[in-house]
Amino acid sequence: MRMLLLSATLALVGIGILNIYAVGNPSDEIPEDVIARTPQPLEETAPTTANEASEAPVTPKKPHKHANTYKKQLAFAGAGLICLLIVNLFSYERLGPLAYLLYAIMLFLLAIILVDKMGIMTIPFVKDRQGIHRWIKIGFGFQIQPSEFCKVAYILALAWYLRFRSNYRKFLGLIGPFALTLLAMVLILLEPDLGTVILMMPVLFSMLFVAGAKVKHLLIILCMGLAISPLMWKFMKGYQRMRISSVLLQNDQFFEAARSKPWLGKILAGNNYQDKLRTWKRDDGYQLLQSKQAISSGGFWGYGFAKGPYIQNRHINLPEAHNDMIFATIAHQFGFIGCGLVLLLYVIIIACAIELAWLNTDAFGRLVAVGIASMLAVQVIVNVGMSLGLMPLTGLTLPLVSYGGSSLLVNLTAIGLINNIGKHRPFSVAGKPFEFGSD
Repeated sequence: MRMLLLSATLALVGIGILNIYAVGNPSDEIPEDVIARTPQPLEETAPTTANEASEAPVTPKKPHKHANTYKKQLAFAGAGLICLLIVNLFSYERLGPLAYLLYAIMLFLLAIILVDKMGIMTIPFVKDRQGIHRWIKIGFGFQIQPSEFCKVAYILALAWYLRFRSNYRKFLGLIGPFALTLLAMVLILLEPDLGTVILMMPVLFSMLFVAGAKVKHLLIILCMGLAISPLMWKFMKGYQRMRISSVLLQNDQFFEAARSKPWLGKILAGNNYQDKLRTWKRDDGYQLLQSKQAISSGGFWGYGFAKGPYIQNRHINLPEAHNDMIFATIAHQFGFIGCGLVLLLYVIIIACAIELAWLNTDAFGRLVAVGIASMLAVQVIVNVGMSLGLMPLTGLTLPLVSYGGSSLLVNLTAIGLINNIGKHRPFSVAGKPFEFGSD
């Protein structure tokens, strides 16, 4: 089981590096059907006409801006594998007493970022990108994203909190786990990093469910969240609203209804809804529409490695093709078959994590494995969903595949923890944890 887990993990890391390489180093060999199968530019999105795009040189003369990005990903993968090995040098049980400390350190780093963002104090090692504060510089051109590391620290802390308690079987007993979660969520949301925030609630619910929290209590909380969601819509910024609205605006009938009905247009796009809707395809909806077109143009088999219009033709652009939208890049090159293989590898990893959690009789180990499995599953569902246009764009990467040092380090460390939990299974004559009566 652990060999299968590690093999699937290494396969996904390799697929990610190959696709990042392909984005920055398109093939010089141009298939005969590339121009014939080149997707027509979307209305109001392309800077040139369809004929100009077809006649444009396919292979750029200048080096691609991501030509060497794969080298960084290789370095991150090497560092991540070292982290995977390190967390297997000792039993995961030793992390339990340190869980709260690790979580507190992550919260402290998130607070430092917030201090710099709010202008209270200038922190020289906090990295700012277009008003977004998520990174801390560590030197030698590298930087880390504390919100990524906070995910694993949060899972450890929550597992340690839940391991022997039973008070969360009562409704008021859920205050503790939710307070532990909301503390990090608020700090991360203010960066802002909506993707990580979206991830934390499903992880909390899954761990509470496995720990024995009553389903009716979780459903009540879920309904309460849905009830107050319209209030959250009012406090969202314009670009955040448009990311959600873009999922609905893909439907032509819904789009026309928004244009013709001012009340609906204002809800979706704000007071200047007419301008927003007129330029939607080339602004807020551009990345989403291009991703769908890249996926659909790949067909069943795809264009082949480092080939295809979205790889070889600079006039057809897929933003974040090596990062958030790497699933669309995979679909474009390897088609339905390639996508199916990638999703199968994720199913293997998640299934192995759940099985190893079930085999472990230690409450802490079981909860950590379930939390990590939930974290990976939600990331995959959200990333693939937004690539297909089924979910709003959130900036949540495809685990183990998308470009990103912090993300790769954290996910490989998380896989290492699952392997550790499978390797160290404490002997117990007691019953399995979290088995309660009919209370």
